Amino acid sequence: MNKSVMIVGVGGQGSLLASKMLGHVVMQAGYDVKVSEVHGMSQRGGSVVTYVKYSDEKVWSPVVNEGEADLIISFELLEAARWISFLKKDGAVVVNNQEIAPMPVINGTAVYPENIAGKLSDLSVNIKLVDALKLAEEAGSAKATNVVLMGAVSNVLDFPEEMWQKAIDECVPSKFLELNRKAFALGRQCR
Repeated sequence: MNKSVMIVGVGGQGSLLASKMLGHVVMQAGYDVKVSEVHGMSQRGGSVVTYVKYSDEKVWSPVVNEGEADLIISFELLEAARWISFLKKDGAVVVNNQEIAPMPVINGTAVYPENIAGKLSDLSVNIKLVDALKLAEEAGSAKATNVVLMGAVSNVLDFPEEMWQKAIDECVPSKFLELNRKAFALGRQCR
């Protein structure tokens, strides 16, 4: 069994914590795992991608090529559209339905595409839209959007909830544990 996951988004959204959590869960389950460093403009606002590959055999490289991702976790709609060609035919996408304007849109040289969620649904991919920002704010902080998404992802990946809770405990600073536990629980309700 070999699985490939891509975590895509915009710098500053917490994709590094999300990939770290997923890596912890997979290791607890006894798989060999490789997590890439964040690729892209990791400063706030730039496009970023992280790869997580795991297997019951040795994983030699974390890189995911086009058409290889079993799952894409997208922190933003446009990033889901940007990376959708990396999804396997029978893969799944968990998408935060938030729109974050990239620099060309901000400076007026481009327009944010309309109806990305509808266009993704038209591709007949297994897509789960999550209002992760709203749920994170409900949990107590917009910064917990990443953990809300991981809660939603926990319904897609077949790992026990206790492993996810342990990953939160190991990856999140203690002063933010309660907030992130609540954010995870809210995301987990997105079935």
